[in-house]
Amino acid sequence: MSLEIDLAVALRGRTMATLKATVEPGAVLSVIGPSGGGKTSLLLAVAGLLDAPFTVTGTVTRDGTDLTPLPPERRRMGLMFQDALLYPHMSVVQNVLFAVPRREAGRRLTRAERRARAEANLARVEMGHAAARDPDTLSGGQTSRVALARTLASAPRTLLLDEPFSALDPALRAQVRAFVFDLARQDGLPVVMVSHDPADAEAAGGQIIEIRSCQAG
Repeated sequence: MSLEIDLAVALRGRTMATLKATVEPGAVLSVIGPSGGGKTSLLLAVAGLLDAPFTVTGTVTRDGTDLTPLPPERRRMGLMFQDALLYPHMSVVQNVLFAVPRREAGRRLTRAERRARAEANLARVEMGHAAARDPDTLSGGQTSRVALARTLASAPRTLLLDEPFSALDPALRAQVRAFVFDLARQDGLPVVMVSHDPADAEAAGGQIIEIRSCQAG
């Protein structure tokens, strides 16, 4: 399930960032650089979420299949952002359940099957005990783990991380990073992470690409 990226992102006709790399299953590609360097734009381009005035050229290929023509929902990309973006009107388990696909392998999943998958993913991040809680009652580290459970519950084939640890204090940052990288390895997911912090890239232990352009973010 290797991911091959060969992309260029331009803003109003001017190339602002390029990325060419291969990410193996369970490995992490770290794209680092200052704010405004185009890191997030590259990540959104991989996901198929970058709109005008940006233009994207090149390809994103997984297991020999060109994903570039596909809409975002068919690319099977799981995204985690700096903000967990949990729904405040839903419980923790409802937030995770929201991401569970309704159909799989050509059949519709029952409500019980989807609920079981949501609970299983909460258990994987050691948050099963908090299933009924309100997201507003969680700590920063707990919120990040629920966001990870929700992302994994969507059954992604690639994991995209946009500064997901930057709002955490150093101790929690290391803990949540370990959860994310360990579970990605267990699931054999290629990971692309963008960060301004070299410590995140060092902890990932994979290939590091530095983006130097500063045309846009």
